[in-house]
Amino acid sequence: MLIKDIMTREVITVSVEDTVETCANLLLKHNLSGLPVLDKEGKLVGIVTEGDLIRRASRIKGPAVLEVLGGLIYLDSPKKFMDELKSSMGQMAGEVMTKKVVTIDPESTVEDGATLLVEKKVKRLPVVDKEGNLLGIVSRRDIMSYLFPLT
Repeated sequence: MLIKDIMTREVITVSVEDTVETCANLLLKHNLSGLPVLDKEGKLVGIVTEGDLIRRASRIKGPAVLEVLGGLIYLDSPKKFMDELKSSMGQMAGEVMTKKVVTIDPESTVEDGATLLVEKKVKRLPVVDKEGNLLGIVSRRDIMSYLFPLT
């Protein structure tokens, strides 16, 4: 069986300009855990998850530093801290989304999809064509329904 045979074709998406509140409302209203984010051309550019929104509301821990002779030596990456801070203050989907999205080809097997979910520790796989167009999405639930059909 192929991914295209079990994927959800009607995917609820957001654009990079949609607000965080819009994302949260869609996630709650439709009982979803993630929303693909599309650019103006309709290409997949990221995903906004419950985790992204919860991290936004959590406190950001500053980088560890060592003070020596009145100067600071960063023990952690200050760039990482600044990126997390910017993301936590983001108001738009494009600012809080996860940019590195694990995707899958529609011609991949269900077994390939299950393997990707486990190896990459993700809950959903946007299904995209070679041009980056979103064709559908496969969730853990879709794969479970295929592997263990209701009797």
